[in-house]
Amino acid sequence: MAQDYPLNKPRNFGVIAHIDAGKTTTTERILFYTGVSHKIGEVHDGATVMDWMEQERERGITITSAATTAFWSPTYMDPKDVSKKCRFNIIDTPGHIDFTIEVKRSLRVLDGAVVVFDGVAGVEPQSETNWRYASEAMVPRVCYINKLDRMGASYDRSFNTILDRLSKKPVKMHMPLGEEENFDGIIDLVTMKEVKFTGDKGKDVSFHEIQPEHLEEAKARRAEMIEKIVETDENMMTGYLEGKEFSVEELKAAIRKATIANELFPVFCGSSLKNRGVQLVLDGVIDYLPSPLDITAPKGTDPATGEQVELEVSDTAPFAALAFKSMADPFVGQLTFFRVYAGTLEAGSYIYNSTKDKKERVSRILRMHANEREEVKVVYAGEIAAAVGLKDTVTSDTMCTEEHPVVLERIVVPEPVISMRVEPKTKADQEKMGIALSKLAIEDPTFRVNSDPETNETIIAGMGELHLDIIVDRMKREFNVEAVTGKPQVAYKETILGSASGEGKYIKQSGGRGQYGHCRINIKPIDYSVAVEDLPKNVKRYDNFEFINSIKGGVIPQEFVPAVEKGLREAMDRGTLAGFKMVDVSCEVYDGSFHEVDSSEIAFKLAAGMALADAVAKAKPVILEPIMKVEIVTPDKFYGDITGNISSKRGQIESMGERGMDKVVNAMVPLSEMFGYVNSLRSMTEGRATFTMEFGKYDVVPANIAKDIAENKK
Repeated sequence: MAQDYPLNKPRNFGVIAHIDAGKTTTTERILFYTGVSHKIGEVHDGATVMDWMEQERERGITITSAATTAFWSPTYMDPKDVSKKCRFNIIDTPGHIDFTIEVKRSLRVLDGAVVVFDGVAGVEPQSETNWRYASEAMVPRVCYINKLDRMGASYDRSFNTILDRLSKKPVKMHMPLGEEENFDGIIDLVTMKEVKFTGDKGKDVSFHEIQPEHLEEAKARRAEMIEKIVETDENMMTGYLEGKEFSVEELKAAIRKATIANELFPVFCGSSLKNRGVQLVLDGVIDYLPSPLDITAPKGTDPATGEQVELEVSDTAPFAALAFKSMADPFVGQLTFFRVYAGTLEAGSYIYNSTKDKKERVSRILRMHANEREEVKVVYAGEIAAAVGLKDTVTSDTMCTEEHPVVLERIVVPEPVISMRVEPKTKADQEKMGIALSKLAIEDPTFRVNSDPETNETIIAGMGELHLDIIVDRMKREFNVEAVTGKPQVAYKETILGSASGEGKYIKQSGGRGQYGHCRINIKPIDYSVAVEDLPKNVKRYDNFEFINSIKGGVIPQEFVPAVEKGLREAMDRGTLAGFKMVDVSCEVYDGSFHEVDSSEIAFKLAAGMALADAVAKAKPVILEPIMKVEIVTPDKFYGDITGNISSKRGQIESMGERGMDKVVNAMVPLSEMFGYVNSLRSMTEGRATFTMEFGKYDVVPANIAKDIAENKK
């Protein structure tokens, strides 16, 4: 069965923006104008199609990326002429920083993006982050400056923020007719036509000659646009210098070529709420964003040889696709969203998961319209769909044929930056909470669940407080689990820096048989330079603990030596300084005494604990704390504030560099100082900086802070 639309017709693109830039409002217009929905859902009414989750509608924000399929013929074509009609696979992504993974994984499988900017605010913090992700993924972009009807809106000022903060390559495609309440239409600088939007919800687009009062300005702006375009093409530059006039087709071809190569970013304008401009953005998607054939051929790795493999973007090539999102659907079960890069996939067939070396059956294939679904029998190269029935395939896994295995590049998942303790309200919820958390973790790779062995607490970690708040809310609504949350404890540890001897004697006489145990020990830090296989026979090494039996002459009978070892281990687990687990200590029992009648295992176990406490007090005991590797990406103007703040948190700056137009700070900072950092960073940098954090090492806590920790522990 042949594909309805040849490979030059699909456009896989996402709509990305800072929160509240009008991204979902824009997407709702796209759905209306393309005929996917018959009414426009408004964010303020809580009736949007793409924001379908209860939490999204309540909060007026996008939380999860939603996919939909639509069709569009350019407005400048005769409605009867369908030669340029294209299939749109659209993903609406969140704008909030806590849900950045949704943007990141969407960009991984998209060929282009529409970046929406607020006509008043211009470039905002999350716009910068999303732009950075798009640049990393080499995704071509068109820009749309929205909300030009608002008080304080300025097309030129917003455009200049793109120039200043994001790139030197944007080029204006439009000139607005009026601004704020006077915004009435658009001049298309490529065609030199005045465009008006009339009829129901601006559905009717009409093209007119430019009014005389706007003509001179329009000509000047067009000349600026052409100057930028010809800079990307040597032949055009030669023609331009010779005074050549370019046709509309020539200009569009040059813009398209430069946009796909990320050498230009066409900028459009409008007001989605007032139904002006969105259709021209859709025209721009067809004219300038790439089809699956225009992008660089996807590359993967042969799992057997490790050699690079280049995929052929064709329906006849061996099947290869990337899973980019998992979602639990209450009606059909687990949905796995995937992008087909090569070949076709039929419902009911088997796929080979080359990432996990497993074979799975795809029972059904769905084409998604937000949370609505359309069942299809087959999907082709360049399409985005969702598979039902895959149990082991998750985000970043490659789907292919067993005969032609390939592993595609994985989606890089940022590390969680904030964590909290969570407990079920009742014992009955304990099991349900475990199931709920594991399902949510499969859906969201930035959400992690761990059990803290130090405190036996369940710790959930994510990208921000809102992220975890949504997770806890989803547990309650979708899984009917009530949970109590709190702040997690830092998992401190204890160790020694020096060597010392200690003695422990346990004597108890209470009528009848008494208790007697006595031992002498030496302690020192474990010498890890000596390998386990090179240790003497009397030495046993465990994780973080070493036991040496140097008893001679039977001063302690051999049957009591295991009790001494057990007593030392238990005492180390309890800690001696502040009640934290002791690590990296070598304990040697070398002397002691016993009583023929009163000695027992329990007595020697207790004596060993007393000996350890005695020795540790003389061996320079210290508290260790986890030190995190922190990377902060910030605009230059906040650089000084950030480095000063890191120093105030006992952090050590390891390196500083540049990334595009931003500064990058790499530092080692104690975990205890990083709680709530996401909020302080946002307030310090107007929300424009981002950071990632991962465990680095354990290091000694300064004496004054160690004293406070020990006192707080009591």
